[in-house]
Amino acid sequence: MTAIDAFPLIPRDHLFGNPTRSQGKISPDGKWLSWLAPEGGVMNVWLAPRDDQSAAKVITHSEDRPIPQYLWAPDGKSILYIQDKGGDENYLLYRVDIETLAETTLTPFENTRVDVVGSSVAIKDKILIGLNNRDPQFHDVHLLDLNTGDLTLVLENDSYAGFMADDTLTLRMAMRQNEAGGTDYFRITDNVVEDEPFETTAMEDALTTSPAGYTTDGSVLYWLDSRDRNTAALFAQDTQTGERTLIAEDDKADIGGTIRNRQTGVVEAYSVNYLKSEWTALEPDLKASLDWLGEQLEGEYGISSRTDDNQTWIVWNDPLTASTATYIYDRKAETLTPFYKTRPELEGAPLQPMHPVEIESRDGLTLPSYLTLPAGSDREASGRSDAPVPMVLMVHGGPWARDSYGFSSIHQMLANRGYAVLSVNFRGSTGFGKDFLNAANKQWGLAMHDDLIDAVEWAIAEGIADKDKVAIMGGSYGGYATLAGLTFTPDTFACGVDIVGPSNLETLLSTIPPYWAPMVKIFHERMGNPDTEEGLALLKAASPLYKADKIVKPLLIAQGANDPRVKQAESDQIVGAMKEAGIPVTYVLYPDEGHGFAKPSNNIAFFAIAENFLAECIGGRAEPLGDVLEPSTAEIVEGASHVQGLAA
Repeated sequence: MTAIDAFPLIPRDHLFGNPTRSQGKISPDGKWLSWLAPEGGVMNVWLAPRDDQSAAKVITHSEDRPIPQYLWAPDGKSILYIQDKGGDENYLLYRVDIETLAETTLTPFENTRVDVVGSSVAIKDKILIGLNNRDPQFHDVHLLDLNTGDLTLVLENDSYAGFMADDTLTLRMAMRQNEAGGTDYFRITDNVVEDEPFETTAMEDALTTSPAGYTTDGSVLYWLDSRDRNTAALFAQDTQTGERTLIAEDDKADIGGTIRNRQTGVVEAYSVNYLKSEWTALEPDLKASLDWLGEQLEGEYGISSRTDDNQTWIVWNDPLTASTATYIYDRKAETLTPFYKTRPELEGAPLQPMHPVEIESRDGLTLPSYLTLPAGSDREASGRSDAPVPMVLMVHGGPWARDSYGFSSIHQMLANRGYAVLSVNFRGSTGFGKDFLNAANKQWGLAMHDDLIDAVEWAIAEGIADKDKVAIMGGSYGGYATLAGLTFTPDTFACGVDIVGPSNLETLLSTIPPYWAPMVKIFHERMGNPDTEEGLALLKAASPLYKADKIVKPLLIAQGANDPRVKQAESDQIVGAMKEAGIPVTYVLYPDEGHGFAKPSNNIAFFAIAENFLAECIGGRAEPLGDVLEPSTAEIVEGASHVQGLAA
């Protein structure tokens, strides 16, 4: 019996099933509470009076896909939510009147994706939205009356990637990629875009510089800006004179989120997230509230919703080794009233702490990373396992995204099954300055992959990982990294799990969603331009498809048939190449999913297959499959015999 066997298996559905509640919010006037919770097994919006949660009622009626996101209308008369079909990411906007519970489709169009361009403190019954129903590449800006549903065209767009408005719902700025792969920012006057940009960035700053909104009087424009520096700092720019004032900076990480005054729009606090997220308050009353919360709560915490008078907050608290809890915080009374626990079924489960670590790459970069160890493997609580254990390298998507500190269902499941889990912010990850980000330019399958290999070698050298039992796993870019791991470095990993990962970078770039077209230069400049001989050669060299015959270790691939970002053909291609070369592969297809799996039944089924696949490859524990596939839509296209219990 090994140390892990002394700890119970955490049921898959406790980690990947519907949460009891999530996305708790409070109405602008403080009279109502809202949240997402299951109704008929599907996440829907619920509503209750603040003083009587027992009177809660479900106000939406999605019967198939969970509602992913909702918000209160600024006037507090309705709740707005978005929903797509089958994972196609064509999100439409819906409204539910909180008095009559009547539901309206505010954007009743086909093959259309809505973006919120602007909302207002002063004009509470209207918002600005972008719609690409005229041209799928470009979002035209409309003024939407939330209570009548009337749409008024404000600006017809034929070239811009985005817009920004002020508190009067007046368009002030348009953004467009320039030939260098950077961004040009244009002033808008009377809904006409000026010919020349008033600000511009080069490609090196394009992902680390962006406007962060106006104060409500329009006198100040905030920027997160990395120009002439490495990490993005917070600046305030006078909109009349153009003069800029530095508000905050950090040497290791970009300035991240801000807390703004509800009425004035002035920044009152900012966050920096290097290994952990830390807030700094600039306003005394806000500092007193954040300090008080820090004394009451252990672990990470943050604000998810506030009333218009800013006296009541909905606060979440992630203790990492227990269920995330949400509270109603009365600032004046200094009281925290329990609202709900997201997954109360995890109370008492053997959840493991996440350890922030810094790993050095072969060329001297510091890779901020996160390690979770199996229960019972670290008796000294040193952050290192007592003896080498099997390990899963969990690679994030993007790649222009990042891993962060906090509760992770995937980390907890894998650690509970007996694996160390390592998530690495490889070069190209966001939040750590532009030098770190740009070190990944045209390095897919090259230095970006070297960082992952360096992290594995670090874990082996530290005595954490058993070098013969290391798996690689990830979604989107992480799925690509999995395929790259098994093709470019076929002896490093014992197996791989690829979730919606691209196998052919040339076809990936030729099939991006049409609304990404205004930003296509970001891909060409950072990955390789398929329209040039040199760029095409780079993309082909970095594509695992062309090295599929190098795969010698077990591979599990999962794909959503409706994925608009990484088309099904990306998985079909490499599965076909492996079959042709006589290499075993297991391929799971979800006909009603897109870029990832939204339905809990599908998510649970996937992780059931994945944990049994990993158990067979690197020897951890697994909850038996049982009848987990029955409620899911999973189609086992290839290789059922390669996963224990799947053929049955």
